[in-house]
Amino acid sequence: MRSVFIHSHELAKFDFGPGHPYKPERAIKAYELCRRYGVMDRPWMKTMAPKPIDPALLSLFHEQGYVNLLREASTGRASLELLAHGIGSEDNPILPGIYEWSLMTAGATYMGMRLIVEDKADVVFSPLGGFHHARRDYAEGFCYVNDVAIAITGAVKGGMKVAFIDIDAHHCNGIQDAFYEEDRALIISLHETGETLYPGTGMMDEIGVGKGLGYNINIPLAKGTDDEVYVYAFQEVVPPIVRVFKPDFVVAEIGADTLRSDPLTHFMLTNNAYQEVIKVIKGLSQRILAVGGGGYDIYRTARCWTLAWSILNEVEPEDEFAGVVGGMMFGPEMEVSSLYDVPRPTKGRVKEKAFARAREVVNYIKTEIFPLHGIAR
Repeated sequence: MRSVFIHSHELAKFDFGPGHPYKPERAIKAYELCRRYGVMDRPWMKTMAPKPIDPALLSLFHEQGYVNLLREASTGRASLELLAHGIGSEDNPILPGIYEWSLMTAGATYMGMRLIVEDKADVVFSPLGGFHHARRDYAEGFCYVNDVAIAITGAVKGGMKVAFIDIDAHHCNGIQDAFYEEDRALIISLHETGETLYPGTGMMDEIGVGKGLGYNINIPLAKGTDDEVYVYAFQEVVPPIVRVFKPDFVVAEIGADTLRSDPLTHFMLTNNAYQEVIKVIKGLSQRILAVGGGGYDIYRTARCWTLAWSILNEVEPEDEFAGVVGGMMFGPEMEVSSLYDVPRPTKGRVKEKAFARAREVVNYIKTEIFPLHGIAR
């Protein structure tokens, strides 16, 4: 195995403002936890600093006029034209240096894709990647440049088949837009239903058009979804269709905003389900490019990414400072002295409604999409 962790302390110190939920520093905490737990020092692993993407490659997804506006926003100047393209909103503020920062984060994901495609790595993780909401000419959902759409488009244009598996709690609307008519990119998103969470898209009947029919798969789940419900929906849909698709590699958006502690979402997962899903993804392809995505409880997100890196590399984390250094670096929660959460299943009406929605979605996919791929129910 050859693994690359793409990381830059300087890049992760970029500040979206004290009141903004998106904190790039999560990547620093994840990197430090990986080192603390001894899962960053194996002989097949290396850490690489990202490089800015060639601005010309932004045109793989974005319109040039939008790129020009983003460059203008990077000077800190505001205008109505910028706001018309989502730049200057509460979610996507005008930030000095945001264009250059976006080139670096997109460069990290593109670098990861090239390492996989050129057979220089089997597993790559870029925690500061995963800006799946950015549209061709519009910034939204904390996303200015859609690094994932750019990287997958580059791979597809190079003749590769790519499966994108998104376990972030928010629907990947920008990615769906990019590949809705494409059959060489399989797009699968598990997310909280748009009925209760931004961006309001990703309904189960959004299944692609033209040659892309059946290659866009949404698994919208109800608020209150817990570990059991989430893993059920994932297992029923994702492994069968990815195995039939036979991708050259998998891109996984492994956001941790599905956790019950996340301040922006309404799922009730612990990192037990998160680990189980990462293990399944690991078994679906020998080559995986993972990107961070969301996660707004930054301490628990760092724990999830540490566990994900461990699973993708088939190593067990061990705290070399156990009994010496307390767990407060993870935050004040009860179980933070360990990487692992205590199981906390939901009960009663909440569980019943969540399971009913999951079964409805799974049944729809098996009825409407599986036959398109020759998969029996």
